[in-house]
Amino acid sequence: MKINEIFKSIQGESTYAGLPCVFVRTTFCNLRCGWCDTAYAFYEGTDRSIESVLQEVRGHGCRLVEVTGGEPLLQEDVYSFVTLLLDEGHAVLIETSGSIPIDRVDPRAVIIMDIKCPGSKMSHSVHWENLNRLKKGDEVKFVIADRADYDWAKEILAQYPGLLDHPVLFSPVFHQMDSRQLAEWILEEKLPVRFQLQLHKYIWDPEMRGV
Repeated sequence: MKINEIFKSIQGESTYAGLPCVFVRTTFCNLRCGWCDTAYAFYEGTDRSIESVLQEVRGHGCRLVEVTGGEPLLQEDVYSFVTLLLDEGHAVLIETSGSIPIDRVDPRAVIIMDIKCPGSKMSHSVHWENLNRLKKGDEVKFVIADRADYDWAKEILAQYPGLLDHPVLFSPVFHQMDSRQLAEWILEEKLPVRFQLQLHKYIWDPEMRGV
């Protein structure tokens, strides 16, 4: 696998926010979101064996592992890597853009899938069949840049009501979408979604890597 970085931190997003977590960030992404905060993962990375990555993860002594990117599902070896993590007793989260079919992912892993709003400039990339592949425990995330994104996300929830059987996360684009405004829209319209902030960006300098 081509690996950008591996580090232990506090999980900053999803319903797992606040928990210690080991992050395995892969290299490469097929998208170019306008607000991307990990563009350094587009190309930077080191070719590593699955076993060497497993050894480093084990060394952190943490059960929760997130495989992220970039887009982790672009790399063939990621699928077997995830299965090996699960076989060793890890709880595995996979952060994916939603542009790649998720049907090959070990069903024991938790999918945290973006549905790209128009503000990302990548809403055309959504692999809509994935919405029917989500299983119990998987989560869906909308990253909101403005009111247009918010209204678009509401329309998607109306079109696919089954999404509300999963945790649905509304996350403001950091330093672009006013977080209080987004929270107030959710409250005013009684939207049954989970408002989330990227906790790690409030704990550490948001420009820092490895946190």
